[in-house]
Amino acid sequence: MPPPASGPASGPADAGLQAHRGMTLLATISLFIGTRAAWTDAIRTKPAVAAVISLGYASILACGVLALLVRRQRSLIRVDAAVLITAITLVTCGYLLDHAGTDEGVLTAQAANEILHGHVVYGRAWPWLFGTHSVGITKTMSGGADYTYAYPPLTALIAAPVHAVVHSTAAATLVTTGALLASTVLLWVLLPPLWRSAATAVCLGFGFLPHYAYDGYPAITALALLIPVVVRWPQTGADGRLGTPGVLRAVCLGAACAAQQLAWFLTPFLLIGLYAVRRGELGHRRALAVVLRYAGTAVLTWSAINAYFAAQDFSAWLTGTLLPLSQKAILHGQGAMGISYYMTSGSSRLDFYSYASVLLLLGLLVATWLFPRRLGPAVTVLPWTAFYLATRSQDGYFLMMTPLWLAAAATAPGAAFARAWQPRLPRAATGRRAKVALTTALLAPALVCVVVAAASPPPLHMSLTARFATHRAHLGITALHVRARNTTGRRLTPHFASRTGQGASNWWTIAAGPAALAPHSSAEYVVTPPGGFRRVKPRTYLIAVTGTPMTITTVRVPSTAASAAR
Repeated sequence: MPPPASGPASGPADAGLQAHRGMTLLATISLFIGTRAAWTDAIRTKPAVAAVISLGYASILACGVLALLVRRQRSLIRVDAAVLITAITLVTCGYLLDHAGTDEGVLTAQAANEILHGHVVYGRAWPWLFGTHSVGITKTMSGGADYTYAYPPLTALIAAPVHAVVHSTAAATLVTTGALLASTVLLWVLLPPLWRSAATAVCLGFGFLPHYAYDGYPAITALALLIPVVVRWPQTGADGRLGTPGVLRAVCLGAACAAQQLAWFLTPFLLIGLYAVRRGELGHRRALAVVLRYAGTAVLTWSAINAYFAAQDFSAWLTGTLLPLSQKAILHGQGAMGISYYMTSGSSRLDFYSYASVLLLLGLLVATWLFPRRLGPAVTVLPWTAFYLATRSQDGYFLMMTPLWLAAAATAPGAAFARAWQPRLPRAATGRRAKVALTTALLAPALVCVVVAAASPPPLHMSLTARFATHRAHLGITALHVRARNTTGRRLTPHFASRTGQGASNWWTIAAGPAALAPHSSAEYVVTPPGGFRRVKPRTYLIAVTGTPMTITTVRVPSTAASAAR
């Protein structure tokens, strides 16, 4: 039987076009994510928006067909543009349905209003902004909460003239949503054709970044400013001159740092990588001069944006912009801290998670300095790994900057670092095994701190007795009698809350019991839930936290059946 006839061999051009088709098709498919939920909401409240979303479905289907049928790259680029326009339309529809914002949005809008009236922004508490369920409160381990604006001022500055017109939280969410759309278009234009639809998918299609924009996160403004910084960043200062592109990148970097603190963590990695690339080309002095001019321009931009607020009240401004790093917010996130929060009964050394985060960041910086040729392509990803070990390790810290990962992958590949300078290591440390051992040694202190935090026992030994009552035909807790023993050698001031999942309730009231527990002493507390009544779900826990030192103790709240059996 003769073998089946084979088709014509595909050349490199055909393979490249087919890869482009695949990228376009994936971006097209990504537009389905979240679209049905938006349509469902719109059909009840805004039928005109639902009609536009229905047309969006038609556009998605048409783009899917065309992505597989067109034969030329130019035509495929047009399909990419249609996918982008469809994504922008769907995200705009989503904004029309949901632009009330969360705590970030309402705080930014209030800050914009204060700017319009010439008032001080930093160091002022606005507790009345947190009266709705959608606006979360950042609770602190000292038993309080943060009601102040704790971000750099740029997003509020941009939102101020918008707030003069719309007079609501939409002033902030409109700025961040507009920033996301503008940054997506910019990234689409700057990337090579093969990667453009990937930008549409990552920024708009997967759905997670639009929701952060609808909520009013200032980090979206920082992201928009970082995109021109990261695209082809190893070319910055080529031939020893910043030029107009380099100056604009530096201005954008400084503005990003004045928009949200996440940009601060990326900056040292970029500067180290840029110095290594330029030194490999220009030598030490010229490379250092280029990096200093670049960093100096960024610092001047950052200073100009912050100058007015620093002049108003320097101490309040400094405290406010550094607050996310120093406030000791209650545990939250998906990282290593979950061992002590969700998996065990607590830890008396939560501070070691923070130490681990700092040590990992420093270790990665040193590793980037030692091995820029190997780690250079990953400098847009490396900074966010440190947050995995922090006490606040929510996924937003990882995913909000993912478009930068794509920008680096498309425009800063490994070949851009082939001639980067690397410090000379002793001959014994130049082998592959030696490099792995050196890198491991740089990261080991962070791992040790995680082990210390996770393995440390809870500081309090607690036993509970619940007081039950019926409210509106529901059985729940009206008070908990807590017997607590301090097992540590430090004086502890516990604060109580409950949790049933990943978050924590508002603080329970201490109706009876001492404010602080002396070392190795015991005491009895009576604590009551917010509102005086709390329904008990199958897995409800009482947590006791302290701010200095940072500790947590978790004990399961007895169910009704268990209490009745006593």
